[in-house]
Amino acid sequence: GLEQTPPGVTLTDTLVAARNLPWPVETQSPESRSEALMALSTVRLDRENICAIGRLQSLQEVCSLYLQQNRIEKIENLSCLPYLRFLSLAGNRIHKVENLRPLQHLHFLDLSQNQIETLDPDELPRSLRLLDLTGNECTHQDGYRELVLGALPRLLQLDAQPVPAGRDAAPDEEEEEGSSSSSEDEEDESLCELSGPFTAGKDFFTDLHRELARRSQRRQREALDQHETRLEELEERRGLLLPPAPL
Repeated sequence: GLEQTPPGVTLTDTLVAARNLPWPVETQSPESRSEALMALSTVRLDRENICAIGRLQSLQEVCSLYLQQNRIEKIENLSCLPYLRFLSLAGNRIHKVENLRPLQHLHFLDLSQNQIETLDPDELPRSLRLLDLTGNECTHQDGYRELVLGALPRLLQLDAQPVPAGRDAAPDEEEEEGSSSSSEDEEDESLCELSGPFTAGKDFFTDLHRELARRSQRRQREALDQHETRLEELEERRGLLLPPAPL
């Protein structure tokens, strides 16, 4: 007979613990497991035959979530991840973009190779910098690219293609950006300099964080060098302005 596809599993805290903590689940007390889950910043569950995202209660600090190459059909139950910045759902069975607006810190979203036929850009978080929808029918909609770029004023890359700089933000977005931290602005500048396209085939967020840290250190060194140069120039000018010493 034909080989049957094994039944899918639901993404839960227990599954996260089993695949991402260094010791067996059966040896963990509920308290120790909860504490360990709350300390996780990266969760990898690609190719785990996951068909649904259950209610996750203990992943408060997770900022990178890898769920590519599963059997997930619906985006749900992610609002409990307030610090999520990188999300890969590539290669699943998702039909609709939904339930992502609460993720106000999400910068990187990979939904490539799914089954999304139509896209409502209002369902995407305005915080997105990189978005990949390649391999979905929705990318063939009339005016697709213009629609997405109009809805996401801070986007830097769409479907592995860079976004032109100098786009005008909507008035409400300008107010939001005015209240954002300077560190986010520096991060945007660094992302513009990075080479692409970006993929989720490696520990993307860790590598990106290291690259941004290196660039931040370089900027600090450059600023310090400029400051020292200015001090030297001021000392020289001061010397020229002082009256000659008495004989």
